[in-house]
Amino acid sequence: MRAAEKIYLTPKAFLEFERESYIKHEYLNGEVFVMSKSSIPHNIIFSNIFGDVINKLKGKKCRPFGSDLRIHIPINSLFTYPDLSIVCDKIETTDDKFDTVTNPTVIFEILSASTRDYDLGKKFMLYRQIPSLKHYIMIDSEEVRVIIYTRKADETWILKEMTNINAVFEIFTVDISLDLETIYENVTFKTF
Repeated sequence: MRAAEKIYLTPKAFLEFERESYIKHEYLNGEVFVMSKSSIPHNIIFSNIFGDVINKLKGKKCRPFGSDLRIHIPINSLFTYPDLSIVCDKIETTDDKFDTVTNPTVIFEILSASTRDYDLGKKFMLYRQIPSLKHYIMIDSEEVRVIIYTRKADETWILKEMTNINAVFEIFTVDISLDLETIYENVTFKTF
């Protein structure tokens, strides 16, 4: 069996291709990658976070979006679909189609075995180039573990990691707090 042939496109061609596609793709430096499917724990965690965040942001200037909102980072060419993002103030878009945002304030990624290394490493490096991004939050779907990076005023990032189900953390920029018990409610981890 031959290896799948890689597809290379310009950013404009990628957007045209993606807008017609029935499946989601990530794009970086001309290369197109099919995005992986999500597990049941991943989907439960997403629902728990999204429900909690949407309620806590009511009446505030920030709005949460699910994984169908495409994010673009022009400086490094990445087009991607974070599991959840929060955009504050005016939404800035790549073009007049209003389906690709460039100014998220908070990004959540739900980690799985297939995405963990990328989300913790290269993807975080790419996300750090978003000027508006203040918090990058990674939620593990295979164990109780939340990793939060917060950008300080001097452009350095502070790491906070939690593994206690009773832990609570604040997302200062959007003035809300989340607790791990709510995030992991009804999640059953597979045993090895």
